[in-house]
Amino acid sequence: MASYPVSRSTDIVVVGSGPGGATVARQLARAGQKVMLLECGKDHRGKPYYGTYLGPLLYADRASLLFSKEGMNIIRPLMLGGATSMYCGSAGMPPPWLKERYRVDLDAHIEETVQELAIAPLAPAERGVASTRIAEAAQALGQEWEPQPKFMRPARSPAFRCGARCMMGCRCGAKWNAAEYVDDAVAAGCELLTGATVDEVIVEHGQVGGVRGKWRGMPMHVEAKTVVLSAGGMGTPLILQRSGFHDAGHGMAMDTTTIVCGIAKEKGIGDEPPMTWAWANDEIGYMLSTLLDPWGLYPIMAGMKGIRPLGTWAGWSRALGVMVKIKDEIAGGIALDGEVSKPITERDRYRLNHGAITGRQILVKAGADPDTIFVTPLRGTHPCSTVRLGEMLDQNLQTRVAGLYVCDASAFPEALDRPTVLTIIGFGKRLAAHLLASRSVEQTPAAEPLRQAG
Repeated sequence: MASYPVSRSTDIVVVGSGPGGATVARQLARAGQKVMLLECGKDHRGKPYYGTYLGPLLYADRASLLFSKEGMNIIRPLMLGGATSMYCGSAGMPPPWLKERYRVDLDAHIEETVQELAIAPLAPAERGVASTRIAEAAQALGQEWEPQPKFMRPARSPAFRCGARCMMGCRCGAKWNAAEYVDDAVAAGCELLTGATVDEVIVEHGQVGGVRGKWRGMPMHVEAKTVVLSAGGMGTPLILQRSGFHDAGHGMAMDTTTIVCGIAKEKGIGDEPPMTWAWANDEIGYMLSTLLDPWGLYPIMAGMKGIRPLGTWAGWSRALGVMVKIKDEIAGGIALDGEVSKPITERDRYRLNHGAITGRQILVKAGADPDTIFVTPLRGTHPCSTVRLGEMLDQNLQTRVAGLYVCDASAFPEALDRPTVLTIIGFGKRLAAHLLASRSVEQTPAAEPLRQAG
């Protein structure tokens, strides 16, 4: 360690401050454990550019111009709080198959989190008139749309005014951000290093020994007997690849998303909170919700589909949108050089088109002009399933290396096709409880990966 300008020794290292890493660090620090949290980005909260169009150019990977080899745009925030710094504040319950097929029971942790963060749908008056009109149109077509539970409490904000632009960052403070859990962890004694990039995990004789990387450009070494990788569905597999895990990043899911847009005569949903209503078609494998691109992003997405869609930009204030988020199949992956491949399978294509047809029917019923309706380019919203539970991870999210765990969306065994943050928090609380119960974070032998039941 003496040869490293930045050297530390701790009990537990957590890499990444998104909902998984922030939760683990908070739970362990509050229990009196010696924890160090490493985050490659910075804390941009409160900065003048946070939540503006400039923001994503500064704190999203490759200035928001990250694309898969196939051309799918992938939005990946690199900052304190991770993905919760650029999300719609939606909370989806873990899918039943997580417990049924993989024997991972998060119920108690989810219930605790729902109570703690007051997760609930917005009040009827706050869901948006146009968004509610879309939901009522869908209900008239026989779909059971319901108000979407939110990590959003308007009472926290002195000036609550949430609209499509809030996906770039919450300026009013109504949305919960995982950085708040980081604040709690630091208050409980956790050491936080921002601007810390982890290159690899140290492994000696089947036991984790810490991590190596850089902090503010200087070589960094942190010694620890427990390491939790929470660098996200793309960051975590790259760290593992550089550490000798050949299967990491082989195959991935994205909860591939598109938006069906159309212009109505009445006011649209652009100035209303995003995703206040939703419906999941679990039989086919997709979720629908109310969503529209912000005013400045809309012409970019519309223009990629042609002149006619671009012409609808003038009517953005009257635009309606139905998001289609599919349960995409695991395919492609991320290579050591960072190149992402996410091909669309035939099953994925069917689900996307099925959802788009349904979305068009809803928009027409809600008053959109059929001649203005178009479907935006595909986007990867939740890079996940790159270090899958049941293949590379055991039931407690431990790898084949003793003391090395993964706690983020990369651990999903399948795509969720629904908001992921609540499930990741549940993973984090469950892992922290496991570590605390395991002889005060002393090491247990690495278990064989759990295989899918049935």
